[in-house]
Amino acid sequence: MAEIAVGIDLGTSNTCVSMMQDGEVQVLANAFGERTSASVVHFHDDGSVEVGNSAKAKVIHAPSQTVSSAKRLIGRYYFSEEVKKAEAVYAYEIVEAPNHGVRIEIREEEFSLPEISAMVLREMKQIAETHAGDQVTKAVITVPAYFNDNQRQATKDAGRIAGLEVLRILNEPTAAALAYGFGMGLNQRVAVYDLGGGTFDISVLEIGKDIFEVLATCGDTFLGGDDFDDRIMDLLADDFVAKYGINPRNDPYAYEKLKLAAENAKKALSVDDETHVAIEDVMKNDEGEQLGLERVITRAEFAQLTQDLIMRTFKVCDEALQQSDLTVRDLDGVILVGGPTRLPMIREAVTHYFQQEPRVDVDPDEVVSMGAAIHAASLVGEAPDSMLLDVTPLDLRIGVAGGLAEPVIERNTPVPIEQTRTFTTFQDHQESVQIRVYQGDHRQAEENALLGQFEFSGFEKGLRSDVKIDVTFEIDADGIVNVTAADQATGQAASTQITLSSGLAEEQIEKIIEQDVAGRVATVVAAERAAGEQIPSITIAGDEGGGAAAVAPAATDSPFGDGTVDLSEGRGPELELADEAGVSAAEQELDLLDDDELISLAEEADLAGEDITLDVPTVASNDPEGFATAPVDADDDGLFDTSGTDLSGPEIELTEEEK
Repeated sequence: MAEIAVGIDLGTSNTCVSMMQDGEVQVLANAFGERTSASVVHFHDDGSVEVGNSAKAKVIHAPSQTVSSAKRLIGRYYFSEEVKKAEAVYAYEIVEAPNHGVRIEIREEEFSLPEISAMVLREMKQIAETHAGDQVTKAVITVPAYFNDNQRQATKDAGRIAGLEVLRILNEPTAAALAYGFGMGLNQRVAVYDLGGGTFDISVLEIGKDIFEVLATCGDTFLGGDDFDDRIMDLLADDFVAKYGINPRNDPYAYEKLKLAAENAKKALSVDDETHVAIEDVMKNDEGEQLGLERVITRAEFAQLTQDLIMRTFKVCDEALQQSDLTVRDLDGVILVGGPTRLPMIREAVTHYFQQEPRVDVDPDEVVSMGAAIHAASLVGEAPDSMLLDVTPLDLRIGVAGGLAEPVIERNTPVPIEQTRTFTTFQDHQESVQIRVYQGDHRQAEENALLGQFEFSGFEKGLRSDVKIDVTFEIDADGIVNVTAADQATGQAASTQITLSSGLAEEQIEKIIEQDVAGRVATVVAAERAAGEQIPSITIAGDEGGGAAAVAPAATDSPFGDGTVDLSEGRGPELELADEAGVSAAEQELDLLDDDELISLAEEADLAGEDITLDVPTVASNDPEGFATAPVDADDDGLFDTSGTDLSGPEIELTEEEK
């Protein structure tokens, strides 16, 4: 029997799984007949776990037991700004773990973010096994192009915990381009405009038959669908405050109701010129009276509220085109990815910027998983092989004195890549050096993601600058970083794969797999309980078909058709929220779009012209992992030095050749 491998688009708001069967890519529906499932995990009182749109339906009534947008937190440290924001807005409890990791606490039981994501992936695995009639153990999982090493490692860990062998971590825009051009014999340059729930990415690719080469990728990790939701939610909340003098943001139940209303309003404005928001019981006042809210929002008003967000995407597009040495006139096509790209104002802005109509025959919610499925099939020999030439989206850097970080491998470098730089000791008879590794595009070290650090010792002692140490950085096809340090004279080496990202050690992962935490997913059981019951569906204005969305018949071999049918509309039925007391019709719609985090980008400091001193700070005794975030004093933190300043501590410096 043919080997089965699936493609999974693990999204912030929604997750989709596809599989290639008999040469055709199929998007697999869940037990409720839905082609996308909400990336939401609900924990029942009996310990079982429910995943998907049915789990999302419980967020209003049990917000502290329902985890959403885990992708926003995966691979991040507890002290990060993103985690602090999530703590402020989500009802479920976020706690600190060893190595400054992040855990979710549900009824005094802690779960790491890879475990939460593994539950979503296990649901996708079960969906695929239902369709295949056999076990599914291999998958290609997609991530945003701008995911750093920490986030990629944590996603790979999630796949292992879910019982999947992760064949490859694939960038979402690359997957979309693969689905668009696979088997078509195209020779085109295309831009993939990917506005998802957690991030915005733009990738420029050159397709030469079945060779897909990424020329440049850029992104904004703090810009996505949730920013658009937040603008509507703030509008509704401000109206409520003006009317009643009570801030609904402070009540977790009221907050979730406004959030769902904002998502549904955004969805409605993708097909209608205006939408009427009506929530009968946002919350109760001190006297126990129900306080409601009604508001009409027009498409023009929404466009005005979010114009700055749309313009931010085009600043990133400018950067990507500059990096690829192209202009918009050099592009043969534009592919839209992500639910928010359904909004007419975004499509109009994209058309104006790129001076051409984007492809409308590509379903923005499904194209990424379809591309991942094509690549998965090729990796197990079930589809013609295609060559993917991707790039690293972020600089790989070494910490330097003055709180700076110097790039070693620059972004948009083709991967896999291996690069070596030579350093020398800075002090006579120095015994050890420490190497601190960052990933990001900022010169300020604290603005980048700290991947980890390791100490190198055992090299031959000698006079200052006589001992030469080669530091090699390697990025594999998954975008995961390996670092090696070696003494040129003796060959003594120390190496590490940066694995502190998810906060889980190898033995912890093995223990979680042994306990089969992901095996608690029982969404299929919940679906069986609902068998025989009529599950109501949502009909969006303009969606008269009501049936399951299908890929349009293709006049060519493209899985998307000939470009004349708009597959981004006409979505299939989605599960309604439970019709319980106090839940209005406006709240009963489910999200078809994506979530994101609203965090202001720190501007990169203009430090051109300053002396650069490579640095790895001394590790404090109470911070053995070396992840303390206190600012580094330029007078005493130098471990690597090129400035000539007399600094204490174990140091090495660039050789004259490197300078």
